[in-house]
Amino acid sequence: MSLSRKRVLVTGGAGFLGSHLCERLLARGDDVLCVDNYFTGRKDNITHLLGLPQFEALRHDVTLPLFVEVDEIYNLACPASPVHYQFDPVQTIKTSVVGAINMLGLARRLKVKILQASTSEVYGDPDVHPQPESYRGNVNVLGPRACYDEGKRAAETLFFDYHRQHKVAIRVARIFNTYGPRMQPNDGRVVSSFVVQALRGEPITLYGDGSQTRAFCYVDDMVEGLIRLMDTGPEVTGPVNIGNPHEVEVRDLAQRIIRLTGSSSPLVYRDLPQDDPARRCPDISLARQVLEWQPAVSLDEGLRATIAHFQSRLAAGREPAAG
Repeated sequence: MSLSRKRVLVTGGAGFLGSHLCERLLARGDDVLCVDNYFTGRKDNITHLLGLPQFEALRHDVTLPLFVEVDEIYNLACPASPVHYQFDPVQTIKTSVVGAINMLGLARRLKVKILQASTSEVYGDPDVHPQPESYRGNVNVLGPRACYDEGKRAAETLFFDYHRQHKVAIRVARIFNTYGPRMQPNDGRVVSSFVVQALRGEPITLYGDGSQTRAFCYVDDMVEGLIRLMDTGPEVTGPVNIGNPHEVEVRDLAQRIIRLTGSSSPLVYRDLPQDDPARRCPDISLARQVLEWQPAVSLDEGLRATIAHFQSRLAAGREPAAG
């Protein structure tokens, strides 16, 4: 390895977002160590990378200590959709908290930078809109989403405590809704669920009246934001919101997907899940200022790429039902 080439650890590297990050890091000339326990990550996401000499994949659970030599760490390991993180809530919070401790310990030992993939879920069901990084959130600590929300909040606390106490160089990104190729059709996220239902001509399921809002960021834009945050100077620790500030009602998203797929799927309505946020939209003023970053891919453009991905997988018979 040349002195200029970095060896980068990506935990959760076989996941939706992690696999795209691995690709980008490889494309710019880094060596990448992808660590994943394949609970929600998929080997299919990284199969095309396995033959590259700069890429290595390791099956490992971040709740266990990891002893490797790297120059940077991106900590993305954790189930990120309600269907997956509520399947085993105890393991979810262990992944966020114990995993953060283990990765921060590794960063401390190696004296390297570490980026935490935090989440807009730290804001809970917000009563401030759009959400700036200074907003402290409105989270139900006893609810079914708390394993993820509170786990990520605790991880942020650990990152800043390691920074203050042990001088670990940290970066904290608060990631808002991200979509694109390699999403799982049965992960319970609205984009993947709506696209698969529309392609199959099945009813598209809306919760509540569909007026709740989200802000959808295409995966390429998200990866660019994460890399820019990692590459900033030591004065930028975060947290930094990374997401698309264009707010969209969920029912409008469904209608866009119906239009783009040419589907005749009807809309059906079900009860709103507990603690589902009514509005979610980032204030990205800080990202614009310190990262010179903002999303570049329009919603329709990103949806077309996502639809094409699912069309190819469904045609190959490689996806389970979206239900």
